[in-house]
Amino acid sequence: MNTDDDLTDRIIAAIDAVDGAHPAVPMGLQNSRWLPWNAGSAAVDLGASAVEVRVVATTLPLPPLLEQLDAAVRPVLAGTRWAETGLRVHVVDLHVDVFEESDADHSPGP
Repeated sequence: MNTDDDLTDRIIAAIDAVDGAHPAVPMGLQNSRWLPWNAGSAAVDLGASAVEVRVVATTLPLPPLLEQLDAAVRPVLAGTRWAETGLRVHVVDLHVDVFEESDADHSPGP
């Protein structure tokens, strides 16, 4: 039997498997192994009308990355009550490496 927590963990694993993105975790929870739950679950909302995931992009351009994320997460939703709902992928941050790769003439900061 699949629980919502199991599904969330599988969605997080699907996101982690995509090169160029990772689940967006609130500040302070990125390396918190002491939590009794997967901090990545903060990046997934299983809503009544849509599944929403928040990611940090580590590569550009975004459209192909979003297609890869959709292709990774959709099969996880198959066979669940969210199989036919919308999937919304929110890129909430860009990793600094995105800028280093795209423009070698500019520094991301001090």
